[in-house]
Amino acid sequence: MGFALWTSHDEAIAAGTHEYRPMGCAVIARNGQFRARDFRRDRRAPDRRSPAFIGLFGSLEEVNVYLSKDGDAKRKPETYSRML
Repeated sequence: MGFALWTSHDEAIAAGTHEYRPMGCAVIARNGQFRARDFRRDRRAPDRRSPAFIGLFGSLEEVNVYLSKDGDAKRKPETYSRML
């Protein structure tokens, strides 16, 4: 599993894969929580070079924990930042 996350002031977008198969993208409110059923394969992910790109996460739970922490959109996730 792997998830990429983009945020703006009012929404969060995630693109995910499950066992190397694309799940698609999900769009929720910035203060919401992602669920697997939110993802649709017909949605396109934003560009990873976008300034709204936050980083990569190992699970959907990690994405949700990040979103619930103080709304700090500038903090990079620790999951993969050490590996890059």
